[in-house]
Order: sequence, then structure tokens, then C-alpha cells
Amino acid sequence: MNFRKGQGREDPEINLIAFIDVLLVILIFLMVSTSYSKFTALQITLPTADAEKAMGRPFEINVGVDAQGRYSINNNRVAVQNPEGLAAELTAAAAASGKANPDPVVIIAADATTTHQTVINVLEAARIAGYSKVTFAAQTSGKK
Repeated sequence: MNFRKGQGREDPEINLIAFIDVLLVILIFLMVSTSYSKFTALQITLPTADAEKAMGRPFEINVGVDAQGRYSINNNRVAVQNPEGLAAELTAAAAASGKANPDPVVIIAADATTTHQTVINVLEAARIAGYSKVTFAAQTSGKK
């Protein structure tokens, strides 16, 4: 038995080469995968045009939907709730205006808490009436 103290013992050696290789691979990966937005952004100058403004606004039909699901067309309450009845009311509103525009813009102003189905009913009514220009009204929050 060998009971000599300190003679056959070597200090542990840390191999730094593998550690440095792993760190270099991680560094290269991070450099490749990082996006530098200030270098990739393009400086674009948009062209300008001197177009004339439209002479008149297009004919609009305003459809309001309140929180309880009631409809109004051009600020007049309507009693119908189904898409077919709303389509008839939209057609009547277009005819009552006396304008010769066959394709008015339907503007939907729905309450924020109204059900999704009531808005879909207005979209379906516009489709049934043959009106392809539909948009939604919104207000700005006033926050900057």
C-alpha cells in the first residue's frame, strides 16, 4: 500500500480550449441571428403627385348599431332585425335620396359593446342589396 502523502497527486487541470470553442460558437450565433434595424432600414423618399381632389363626396348610407342591437339608417330608427329587412331598408334609403349613384358607401357605426352578430347582419344586408362599398366608422381615443 502506498500511504505517501502528496507524492502521486496531481493538481486538476481545466481544459479551456473546449470552453473557448463553445463561447465562440455562441458568439457567432448571436451575431448572425441579431437584427440590426438601423442598418436594414431603407431610406425611402415617396413620390409626390399633383392630383385634383374629388369634386364631391360619394353618396353615403350611415347605419348605426347601438349596444342593444337596434339599427338606424341615416339617423332614422328601423324596426327590422334580420338581414333581408335591413337590405330592403338600405335600398329604400338609397332610393329616397334621389341620387343616381347605384353603389353608395355603407358606413357602419357600431357601438363598442354590441354583439358581433348585429354587425354581421348589416354586412349581409349590404351584400343582399348589392352594395360592395362598406366601411366602419371609428373615433380616435385622443391619446398621443
